[in-house]
Amino acid sequence: MKWKDRQASSNVEDRRGMSGKGIAGIGGGLGLVIVIIVTLLGGDPGELLGNIGSTDQNNSAPYEETQEEKELAQFVSVVLADTERVWTEEFREQGLEYKEPKLVLYSGSVDSACGTAGSSVGPFYCPGDMKLYIDLSFYQELKNQFQAPGDFAMAYVIAHEVGHHIQTLLGTSEKEMPSRSSVSEKEYNKYSVRLELQADYLAGVWANHVQGENLLEEGDLEEALKAASGVGDDTIQKRSRGYVVPDSFTHGTSEQRKRWFYKGFQNGTIKGGDTFNTSDL
Repeated sequence: MKWKDRQASSNVEDRRGMSGKGIAGIGGGLGLVIVIIVTLLGGDPGELLGNIGSTDQNNSAPYEETQEEKELAQFVSVVLADTERVWTEEFREQGLEYKEPKLVLYSGSVDSACGTAGSSVGPFYCPGDMKLYIDLSFYQELKNQFQAPGDFAMAYVIAHEVGHHIQTLLGTSEKEMPSRSSVSEKEYNKYSVRLELQADYLAGVWANHVQGENLLEEGDLEEALKAASGVGDDTIQKRSRGYVVPDSFTHGTSEQRKRWFYKGFQNGTIKGGDTFNTSDL
């Protein structure tokens, strides 16, 4: 992706070196919390809650970034600026106003309006404060654990989380997701999959616009598709367990994630991404 010497976003908070301080105010009830913590890595609520309150309450130290981290921080800031430009225009065409989210860089653990989370949960979006959270060490995980190297693989991750912000602004999460206590876990997981696949679709819409601006380089699209495939529930479960449990899927299979991202890339518009009212996932 052509990103160097391009405009970066001003909506970036650098909290690296600052540890989380225990449970933060969550609000909205358990149903909202579960929507919040459905993260890119396919974790369930227990995985996030297991990281809450487990950090040193007063631990903070000056953060010294490596040259690679400095470059990566600049990269994600440029990607965020691209999403701001694309979605401001897309919302304007729909007669709506786009409210830009903040992106928080952290290391180890971080406080959010959704609670304190450790980096093991992966990148996530919190609708309570409309912020994206990412530990840049995830870039190494993406390359090594998920076999999805390349800068556009990381760009896909950012665009996916921005997709959740779009869902918040449009009221999709609140409208489509049932209360956690009103349905079984199996049924709730089905809704979660639809929510995540829609975020993948929206990431694809963003990628379409970036391509239209001649910012993609050879192999970029393949990097994003490989990343989408690498974080599929079936792929993750096969790697970690050796078998899959479809009823426990919360993000969709590798094939589904690739397909919905590519569908958004082909369509290039927010229309066509209604994953909640289709039988063809």
